[in-house]
Amino acid sequence: MQATPKSLRLHIGLFGRRNVGKSSLLNAITRQQVSIVSAQAGTTTDPVEKPMELLPLGPVQFVDTAGVDDEGALGELRIARTRAVLERVDLGVIVTEAGAWGAFEQMLLTELKSRKVPVLVAFNKMDLKLASPAERSQMESLDALPVAVSSLTGAGLAELREGLLKLAPADFFENRRLVSDLVPPGEVAVLVVPIDKEAPKGRLILPQVMTIRDLLDAESMALVVQERELKNALDRLKTPPALVVTDSQAFLKVAADVPKGIPMTSFSILMARFQGNLTEQVRGTLGIEKLKGGDTVLIAETCSHHPVGEDIGRVKIPRWLTQYVGARVEFAHVQGRDFPQDLSPYKLVVHCGNCTGNRKELHSRLHRCQQAGVPMTNYGLTIAYSLGIFERSLAPFPDALAAFHAARKA
Repeated sequence: MQATPKSLRLHIGLFGRRNVGKSSLLNAITRQQVSIVSAQAGTTTDPVEKPMELLPLGPVQFVDTAGVDDEGALGELRIARTRAVLERVDLGVIVTEAGAWGAFEQMLLTELKSRKVPVLVAFNKMDLKLASPAERSQMESLDALPVAVSSLTGAGLAELREGLLKLAPADFFENRRLVSDLVPPGEVAVLVVPIDKEAPKGRLILPQVMTIRDLLDAESMALVVQERELKNALDRLKTPPALVVTDSQAFLKVAADVPKGIPMTSFSILMARFQGNLTEQVRGTLGIEKLKGGDTVLIAETCSHHPVGEDIGRVKIPRWLTQYVGARVEFAHVQGRDFPQDLSPYKLVVHCGNCTGNRKELHSRLHRCQQAGVPMTNYGLTIAYSLGIFERSLAPFPDALAAFHAARKA
């Protein structure tokens, strides 16, 4: 709990041609040998990530990418991995050299701007050559912040850090609440936490830990129980809890044990609101109604755990969806950073809560699904809909519930 999760860090990506000094610049910024540095072009093959505190901003995640002017079959794989980083960065740094700005750098700038990502242009190797006033003026006209820097001598690093602070979204670390806005200070939230086989012994899974911490920060109380203890726990409370939050896999039993007047939802649905766009994913859940035999559903999760037993994404959700549709539905699965470029084979995308990814990445995936005309929903939403407790699970979120009613009427 001492380390800030990746999902809560501002992601800063370094992009540029091979051998312009991206890795050297990252090492200089972090004051550590994070990335391998070599005079040979193409040393960085996969994105290299480094978490750090960028004061006074807060926790950030730097991502050093391979040069996207790479060549050959291996180069194409490097480029694909680098382009995937574009989907999840909150701030982009294009690393170039004085006099080297061209169509390639302009393409990177256009890609980042199309995703509404603020851009800093680092003219590296200023110890060898300085960017001209005309070049700096050109960057400003393109709505990119120019900074001259030398990863070798350290000159300009202070200005680079100041530039990152200036461009970072002002509200990135503010006004994001996982659950505390639903549970007033001094009130109780009951958290139903089955012991998950896929969580290491002695630990809780990340959304549960995040929920407990958010409640503590808000001076609210958390009562943590397993599903078999829930009814007894509720009976022993003098006053009803402000909210019950359950692991989605226990939704049906929890719904039966929680009185109708007590708001109830799941960790996964809380994460859909925290990391993505709950209203859009609620609308996407209606895509379940259009499924028919032979359709393919993509199930995407950003963590890369080893599936065991009754895995929620590979066993339980496919079973519940198949039962709801009443016909054989095909399922495809992706994990981690993998997400198909071509979404046309799929009739629905069911995404996990994205606790190990970041908000930008989930928004990018949601946007791509919208462009492809493929509805995207969430694990918790899908389970609640399949089990007939969808509206009850959305009761704590009146705007999302209203959007669901409006979409259903349309």
